[in-house]
Amino acid sequence: MLRQFLSKFPRKSGKSDSPELARSKSCMTAGSTLQTHRSNSLNSGSGRPCATKRTSSAVLPASVVAGIEPLLPFNDVPNSGKMNLFVSKVSLCCVTFDFTDPTKNSIEKDVKRQTLLELLDFVASGSVRFSEPAILAMCRMCAVNLFRVFPPNYRSVSNGGENDDDEPMFDPAWPHLQIVYDLLLKFITSSCLDAKVAKKYIDHSFILRLLDLFDSEDPRERDCLKTILHRVYGKFMVHRPFIRKAISNIFYRFVFETERHNGIAELLEIFGSIISGFAFPLKEEHKIFLWRVLMPLHKPKTLGVYFQQLSYCVTQFIEKEPKLSGTVIRGLLKYWPITNSQKEVMFLGELEEILEAVNMVEFQKIMVRLFLRIGCCINSFHFQAFFRIP
Repeated sequence: MLRQFLSKFPRKSGKSDSPELARSKSCMTAGSTLQTHRSNSLNSGSGRPCATKRTSSAVLPASVVAGIEPLLPFNDVPNSGKMNLFVSKVSLCCVTFDFTDPTKNSIEKDVKRQTLLELLDFVASGSVRFSEPAILAMCRMCAVNLFRVFPPNYRSVSNGGENDDDEPMFDPAWPHLQIVYDLLLKFITSSCLDAKVAKKYIDHSFILRLLDLFDSEDPRERDCLKTILHRVYGKFMVHRPFIRKAISNIFYRFVFETERHNGIAELLEIFGSIISGFAFPLKEEHKIFLWRVLMPLHKPKTLGVYFQQLSYCVTQFIEKEPKLSGTVIRGLLKYWPITNSQKEVMFLGELEEILEAVNMVEFQKIMVRLFLRIGCCINSFHFQAFFRIP
């Protein structure tokens, strides 16, 4: 069986491959390393003689430098060879497994888990500056393990997304994914990572696929993504306008097309910290974002899921520039719910906070429309809206 598996991989040619070609093969050949390790472990367990080496040089990842095998500890190689070993270990982790069946490939999964933990400790130590091949290998490994397409979400949104019976979905691969996310976070925040070099690989395509993961139903994954994206925004200044635009596009699709997305609250939380860093006076593009993105987010039925984060973003804008309170109140009146009493209570709560900081000049411009709406709430048949009026 093992011979049939290994025969699928191309034989090692007599001529040495170029570094770029070798790196391109690393993710394909890494699987044979884990398979060989499993075979050796099974042979040793059954009393059969096995080789002294844990892996064969014929099945090592192609990106490894001759004489360095990926299962060696970092302490067993000199500092000059640690970065080559790092690339080998990262290439080994390009192999993916099915975690829906815990009994399948258990030995290989454990080898990969131990390798990821060793990489995590190495990156956290900050002992060696990352080379460009190491950055490339790291980005490729994260892409192979993390970037995936989620199945359609068939949950009903008729109840506003607040049904207590809808328990969060937990990914069975999370114990494995969590280590990869922690490794990516340590890698991005490491002082040994040169942002000028890394921006070539943590590029627009990488960021877009990272944003796609925010639609995960696992709240633990979305929480990790929130931290990572915030660190990417802080470290790679050249990508900041693109990140803001990409998140805005997600909001646009959510409001005007699908009204289905699991990560709106987390994305708004990221934007809340971004808005707090805006300089005064606010740029015109930021004001447009308030009117065209944040205010329409009051429209969907699932407002209750992300209302706290949305309200915080709006409040941040008003604190930066108080005269925007009139714009916000006009937006609330535009999207004011007529038949949804729960949303109406949320609107009244947000309106109360805004009125505490409103500019008198702006208030006079909208007070007639505002009092007409409040009068409708007082006469409302919905007791929640009626009792919310002070």
